[in-house]
Amino acid sequence: MENSRYIEMTTRPVPGLILSLAAPTILSMLVTSFYNLGDTFFVSRISTQATAAVGVSFAVMAVMQAIGFMFGHGSGNFVSRKLGAQQTDEAARMLATGFVYGLLAGVAIAAFGLLFLKPLCVLLGSTPTILPYTEKYLGIVLLGAPVMVPSLVLNNQIRFQGNARYSMIGIVSGAVLNLVLDPLFIFVFGWGIAGAAWATVIGQVCSFCLLWHFSSRKGGIPIRLKNFTPGFAFFKEILAGGLPSFVRQGLGALAVVCLNVAAGQFGDAAIAGMSIVGRVCHFLNSALIGFGQGFQPVCGFNYGAGLYDRVKQGFWFCVKFGSLFLLVVAVVGIAFAPEIVRLFRKEDAEVVRIGAAALRFQLATMPLTTWVIISNMMLQTIRKPGKAILLASAKQGLFFIPLIFLLTANFGLLGVEISQSAADLCALALAIPLTTSVLRKMK
Repeated sequence: MENSRYIEMTTRPVPGLILSLAAPTILSMLVTSFYNLGDTFFVSRISTQATAAVGVSFAVMAVMQAIGFMFGHGSGNFVSRKLGAQQTDEAARMLATGFVYGLLAGVAIAAFGLLFLKPLCVLLGSTPTILPYTEKYLGIVLLGAPVMVPSLVLNNQIRFQGNARYSMIGIVSGAVLNLVLDPLFIFVFGWGIAGAAWATVIGQVCSFCLLWHFSSRKGGIPIRLKNFTPGFAFFKEILAGGLPSFVRQGLGALAVVCLNVAAGQFGDAAIAGMSIVGRVCHFLNSALIGFGQGFQPVCGFNYGAGLYDRVKQGFWFCVKFGSLFLLVVAVVGIAFAPEIVRLFRKEDAEVVRIGAAALRFQLATMPLTTWVIISNMMLQTIRKPGKAILLASAKQGLFFIPLIFLLTANFGLLGVEISQSAADLCALALAIPLTTSVLRKMK
């Protein structure tokens, strides 16, 4: 089974191979993002403050994702290269090591977050009117951290072994359950925003159980705790392969906090509007990220096997296909921006006005981010940690965080609305020379 997988990954035509691996990852990313949208959609029926509270809490969920992706991508990148080099024993040890580290990190996040819940909510940008909703929602979501983080690790480990379909089933099942439970808990049981939080936690538990079951299916290497190998050598490999993901997601969480603080100067409606735009754009970008995740195992296997032409072919295919897709999405989204925001909070005209303007600005530059995202995934997979971390930090950290304060100080609310687009353009200017230099060296 392992030999047939190696042959498929190193000989099958690259475009068809990427599409076959990307289809389930795109679906899983879209459904996962859709249930984030679902939380926002159903909670928005409660009040503007509840909508803003979910947006504020998203920063903590992004930190959980950052740590889960760090251990998942770090161990998964190593595993795909070792499978490409046909070194199965090393891959098995890394799978167990990455999983255990993720589990321990999830427990630590839950303990720390619950211990300092109120100051954490204030730090995230909650205003006095938003704070009660944030405490209730985030306090429940943190209970799921010991399951959510290792679930993300398992998802990525399964995907990097080429079993994207099983990864998709595990993630999608939990997301669908979350969407079903949201209206039941919020409206039928009358739990309000707490119902949305419990739906999220239960969905994550479902995903974890399925992913654990699937981890050893269809030629996958089973996770055995006896293979856990603590020590600097494996931890260094995890950091080299996963730190770019952590930086990207972690700075994304910090960017959300900075955005909430900047938008908070203009009232709860501004926080709610930008929260809706953030979820919508995250949903649209998730399709591209899923597409890139279909490229990563192809990249890792072929780079490990020394087939660099196939790595470059896959990169260019993803950049062209992804740019065209996002261009079509951007044109449609710009035309119907007010209607999109109104789906979430039609009762508040100020939320719609602010959200529609910000959504149009962000969609205008979204097709250009294809190069940045696919480049970052390639650099991370072929173990170029320095370049990958620099590029991962560019969009949400190096450029966005200073721009959100600089532009807001000079242009007021307009500065809040245009800051992400400005950061996207700066990140592209950095990514083009950074990536082309690596591509030229692949011979």
